[in-house]
Formats: sequence, C-alpha cells, structure tokens
Amino acid sequence: MFGNVINSIGAGSGINSAQLVSDLVAASTGVKLSQLNERSQLNSTRISAMAATASALTTFSDAVKETLDGQGFVGELISSRTELANATVLEDARPEGLPASVEVVQIAAAQREMTDVFASASDPIGERTLTITNSGGSFDIVIDDTNNSLAGLKDAINASNSGVTASILTDNAGSRLVFEAQEGVENAFTIGQSGPSAALNLSNIGAAADSIIRVDGIELTNSSNAVTGAIPGVQLSLLAAEPGTVFSISGDSEPLDVRSLVTEFVTAYNELRSSLNDATAPGLAGVSGGPLAGDRGAREVIRQLSQLTSTQLADGGDFRTLADIGVRTESDGTLSIDNVRLDAALELDSGGVKLMLEPVTVSETNVGLSGALDAISSRLQDENGALAQAQERLDAIRESIEERREKITDEGDRLREQLQTTFAGLERQLSVLRATQSYVEQQFASFDDN
Repeated sequence: MFGNVINSIGAGSGINSAQLVSDLVAASTGVKLSQLNERSQLNSTRISAMAATASALTTFSDAVKETLDGQGFVGELISSRTELANATVLEDARPEGLPASVEVVQIAAAQREMTDVFASASDPIGERTLTITNSGGSFDIVIDDTNNSLAGLKDAINASNSGVTASILTDNAGSRLVFEAQEGVENAFTIGQSGPSAALNLSNIGAAADSIIRVDGIELTNSSNAVTGAIPGVQLSLLAAEPGTVFSISGDSEPLDVRSLVTEFVTAYNELRSSLNDATAPGLAGVSGGPLAGDRGAREVIRQLSQLTSTQLADGGDFRTLADIGVRTESDGTLSIDNVRLDAALELDSGGVKLMLEPVTVSETNVGLSGALDAISSRLQDENGALAQAQERLDAIRESIEERREKITDEGDRLREQLQTTFAGLERQLSVLRATQSYVEQQFASFDDN
C-alpha cells in the first residue's frame, strides 16, 4: 500500500534535464534554421550563377575583340629570315597583304664622329664652343673652366636637345668621345668649332644612311630600321642587309575571311545564349528551373544581347548592322545566318562588311562589333548596371539571411538559458521531494515494525 504511494510521487526517478533542454531548443529553432539553410544555399547558387554570367559576358566580349584585332586575325607574325628582319603587329591595327616578300637592300645607320684619344675622361680638352648643326637647327655647346673635359663635354652635349648624343669609350690607350645621331640621312649633322683652344680632331666612323627595302618588288626608303607602312598593320624591324635575298613575312595561321569570322561569332554567341537560357529557364511540370529563373538582372542581359543584330555598327555604307548581312535572331534568342543574304553582301562589297565589323576609325556612331559588345558589357556591369545591381541584391539577401541566422541562434541561446534556469529550479524542488519521500518512507517503516 505504502509502496504505491511512494511510486506515485516519483520517488527514485531521474530526469536528463540537459538532453531535454537540447531537444526543446532544437524543436524551437531547428525548423527555422533548416529553412534558412535552404534559402542560403539557393542564394549562393544564384550568386555563383550571376558571377558566371558576368564572367562569360566579359570573356565573350574579349574573345571577339581578340579575333577582330590584327594579332587574332593572322596569329603570330613569322619572318622566314629572322637574322635579317622581324615583324610585329602594330597596336590597334590589322595586318593586310600577308604573306609579303621582303628584301633588305640596306639598313639605316647613324652618323658617328669620334675625337682623338685623351689620357683620361677628366683631362682638360681646351675651352671652346662647338656648334652642332642638323635639320633641327644649330646648337652651341660651350666648354669653359666648369666643364673642361671629355666628361664635361659629354654632359653638355646630352643636355643640349640637339638630337646628337655623346658617350665616352675607354681602353688601354685612353678615352675618346663619340658623337652619335639618330638613324637616317635626315639626321646627319656637322660640328663647327670656335674659341681660344685648338680645334678637336674629329674622325667620321659611321655615315648616315637610310634603310632600303623591297616589299613585293616595290622599293621603299625609310630613315629608320623600324619600318611601318611597308606592310599595312605591320612593323618591320630590320637587322641586317642582304641584297638579292628575298624572304617572307606571314602569319602562323590562315587569315580569317569574313564568312569565317561571322560564322565563328555566331557559334560563340549561341554558346553564351544557350548558357543564359539554361540559367534562366523557368521550373515547369515538376522540373527544377535554372538558378536565375525570374531574376531581372539576367533578363536584362538577355534583352540587351537580343538587340545586337539591330545595333548600328557603322555610320556609313550599305551595311550598318548584323541584320544587313543576314545574321538574324531565332525564337530562342540564338543567332543564325542567312547564307544567301551573306553571300550577296560579300559579293557586293566584302571590304564594306569588314569595315562594319572592324572600323579603321572608331567613333560613337562607328563602333564595330567589338565596340558594340563592349558597350553592352559596360552598361550591364557598371555600378548602376543590371548585373551589378543584381549582384548587390543577392549580396543583400545573403547578409539578411546571416542576420536572421544570428537572431535565431540568439533566441535559441536565450531559450536554453531560460530552460536551464527552469529545470534547475525543478531539480531543487525534486531534491526537497526526495528528502520528504525519505522521511515518509522512514515513518512508514516504523509503522510496519509496530
């Protein structure tokens, strides 16, 4: 009888309050945190997809620019006789007329004059005035008691802006001064001397000469060994002359014709657009949508790219847009080529099509294909552009999720403290009950003994 009473008040039972507190806190915060984790994962996926979109747009724009510029159009330039001349593509230019045959008849040379040998560069050479005369005018070089030496004369010449430079050469015999002009006949000079000291003896050790080359049989003369204009879009660096030896300057890849260029562009554009279509695909019939489905930043990228075929690339000529040469937009946003129309355009004026795609002179109304793509990319990625704002919006969502996560965690911590306090009080009450239970048990035991 008395045993039933003792059991009814829980005597001898134990409670795992720590586990119970953890379970209650998890029940309160677990669902909320799980939902936040799902939102965070989705937002992170969107951030990655948006960054990939921005990167793909920039990569596409840069690839088109590289293909259209001179280097991308012909590849690396190759000289078949590198000991005679090398070639590089001029900046912002496109090589034309390759391969070209070249013959270096004569390389340009600079006039050089040398003084007699002095014991050292610091020995006096006599006060005087040297007058350097060339196509740029006359320049007086004064030697007085402040600079009466080869070293002083060298410094005075180099500071004269006369187009003539000086250097000192020294060997076992002593030091001598060498005057040197720039390459070419037009840079030849004379040196006059006056003053109280005897004139310096000067010896000519190099006559001024122009470079002479033949390109595809046409003879060309230049003042320098860095020749531009002989091959459009190319700079030749002449190294040695070998009259009668003809060699070639060419690209290491076949130059792209206009049709190939348009085809490559359309193929690359369609890869970009297909990726955007997948990223923005809506979720239908139980199929998950793309990570950027419904994102207005991604929609703006698609909208601006869709206008490319109608964007004016040139401000003159028969062809001003991609649509004019047969590039059209399909229902899914990808591009296709109307070959009949493209053939007709190339037959009518292939040069005009080239200039539309890559104008010689770029202006606000004459932007070319890479310029149009640059403008789209810049507008979208400007600080106020759709892509930049979309990325800011996603970053703000991420910060909001983290703030909410911290808030839920704080609420859980406060609930844990409250529950721990409550259960601590319960433990104290149970201790009192256990003490009372022990007393009652003793009393009942005494009754049984009687």
